Amino acid sequence: MTQQPTGARRGQKILVVDDESSSDLMRSVLRRLEAEGFRPVLIQPAGAVVDGRQYQTEALFALEDERPAAVLLDVRFGEYDEDRFMGLNILKKIVERDPSMPVLMFTQYAQGPYRDTAVAASLSVNAPVDFIDKLASPDEVVLRLRRLIGSTPENVRIGNLFELDAANGVLYCVVNEQREHIRELQGMKFEILKELATAYFRSEGEVVPFSRLERFSEGEDSRASLRVRIREIKVALGKAAGREFGADELIINVRNRGYRLSPPRNRV
Repeated sequence: MTQQPTGARRGQKILVVDDESSSDLMRSVLRRLEAEGFRPVLIQPAGAVVDGRQYQTEALFALEDERPAAVLLDVRFGEYDEDRFMGLNILKKIVERDPSMPVLMFTQYAQGPYRDTAVAASLSVNAPVDFIDKLASPDEVVLRLRRLIGSTPENVRIGNLFELDAANGVLYCVVNEQREHIRELQGMKFEILKELATAYFRSEGEVVPFSRLERFSEGEDSRASLRVRIREIKVALGKAAGREFGADELIINVRNRGYRLSPPRNRV
């Protein structure tokens, strides 16, 4: 069964400002964006010698002409010291033009002496700006962009083992990119998992309060009923994936607060 692009109905543009957009890594990111239904708009200045200032000029023009939903922006342009943080200058110009524009800073400074400078600069503006390692997977890049934009996909991946189709009320187990319908997850159990998955999508580690989940429970003791349903969900998903999820896996009880999702990964 072929997975349909989850952002296709929106066709949102993502402005990509990166002097390495033709690299294997960036081509993978662009393919993933397109597979999700986004429309990447690449900034590619013409000329024999191109520097960060030309990327800045064309990016600002494209910001007006293309009206993107978000910007994927590299920190470094070129090999010279003066271009080491050129992307941060571009970020400031973007924020001056449109303070509400989501910007995902794509950088190689995940470690080392320049990391603090890059992170501090990316967080110093009053705008929806995030910071991601340039070696992050294309899936992670798309997820972080969606969180910045505030759009929830129609299909939500739960780790790399499960996929939740919220529109059709269906949960799949994903094995070798093939999806198998988990028929045990329906009704209130599906709604509980959807609440948890949606919260995780909004912000990794977000706790869903007991009060929001207990409406999917029955009986006089709604908290106890909820615990039973959570256990049934974990058993059903574990059965589909051929494994058993412990208390600190998949759905975690956060004492006196609620539950949060902890997406599992395939075991090597």
